[in-house]
Amino acid sequence: MAADWQEPPEDESVDEAPEESYTSLLDLPLSSDLNRIGEQLHALARAQSTLQELLQAVVNITGELELPMVLRRIVRTAMDLVGARYGAMGVLDQEGRLLEEFIPLGLTAKELADLEGVELPRGRGLLGHLIHHPEPLRVNDISSHPESAGFPPGHPPMRSLLGVAISVRGQVYGNLYLSERKDGQPFDRHDEGVIRALAGTAGVAIENARLYQQVRNSSEQFQRLLLPHLPDLRPFSAGAAYRPASAPAAVGGDWYDAVLLPDGACVAVIGDVVGHDLRAAATMSQIRNMLRALYYDQSAPPSSSLTRLDRIMNTALDQTPIATVLLARLEPADCAWQLRWSSAGHPPPLVLLPDGRVRYLDREPGIPLGVAPDMPRPDHCEAVPVDSTVVLFTDGLVEVPGQPLDRGLDALAVTASRFAGLPPDELCRALVTNRPGDGHDDRAVIALRTPPLTGYACS
Repeated sequence: MAADWQEPPEDESVDEAPEESYTSLLDLPLSSDLNRIGEQLHALARAQSTLQELLQAVVNITGELELPMVLRRIVRTAMDLVGARYGAMGVLDQEGRLLEEFIPLGLTAKELADLEGVELPRGRGLLGHLIHHPEPLRVNDISSHPESAGFPPGHPPMRSLLGVAISVRGQVYGNLYLSERKDGQPFDRHDEGVIRALAGTAGVAIENARLYQQVRNSSEQFQRLLLPHLPDLRPFSAGAAYRPASAPAAVGGDWYDAVLLPDGACVAVIGDVVGHDLRAAATMSQIRNMLRALYYDQSAPPSSSLTRLDRIMNTALDQTPIATVLLARLEPADCAWQLRWSSAGHPPPLVLLPDGRVRYLDREPGIPLGVAPDMPRPDHCEAVPVDSTVVLFTDGLVEVPGQPLDRGLDALAVTASRFAGLPPDELCRALVTNRPGDGHDDRAVIALRTPPLTGYACS
């Protein structure tokens, strides 16, 4: 461009023109040079806008850790960046030859209905070309491409295609497909560059999500190894469930336990050691084992067992933890079932009655373990009909930051009422799956259903 503005050589004759002073670019005369400058400025503005959008896209994609959500967010972000109407992610199988998963976005409800029963793409035609030749692919007319295999019946018409491979640790993980720019124009070199840049970020986000899942699975497996398998509690029906927190490596201190005592009573316990780390999980295991030995003393009320546990923790453990616990015992009394329990700062028991009513046994909870070992603890007693279900749970099922606890308790009661007819094990799974809590805390629940009193002496 500099040469276009140099003074003419001295030996060339030029017409003299009066000098003009230009005080603004707006005063410059139109010329092909200025048109080129305008095009360059327009391209620069587009590039700057795209860069800002791409940086925001990086933040959006890398902020998600659940792999299914990461894949959908990658597709949606790519569609937004280039203004595509349709987008899809094809995930390759282990051999890298076919698509084992295909995630389409942008289809309307009618278009989805028209494709009902149609098998998802496996990687033939143009999709297969990108699998075997993982270089960016831009096609202005899909039907005229020599490797096009056509579309199945009911498929919406698509003319243009932009495909980019996504690699994770140097290996192709899958392909990102975009079709039909909303402005009707074919995908250009600028679109290709943007999606290639996004693909690099997408590979990192996918790898992070896969690592997160591995860590989470390992943490969950470690936590489950510390939790007991419920023994045979017949004639009681029982179930339990545990879910880890959504944060990676968030092992925690939630636990449950239940045993059948020699006199036919059944003891259940639910507890939560403060913390979300390996120390909390290890402390939980120690407390659970100590408490199991204590509640075999049939003559001691539940409050006595919790008090003795609190004192042992204060002297036997290197650091006295803070924990909430609810210890309950179901025993026959006066030809009926009686629930006796004591709580150390724990949420109340939830009882599902055979007539369909659901209610909390909201009594004085006492103080958590590890606070004041010598402070007296209250005991409570409630008659429970045959075929009732007693549900004990940790606060991860009901706590949502910034919301009153009562709202979470009410939501849990509604959910329990909806699934009350399920066997206790299925009921527990339903409660942890449909919990009102936000998932940032681990969750444990145990349920006992009272059997007929046949074989139990009336006293």
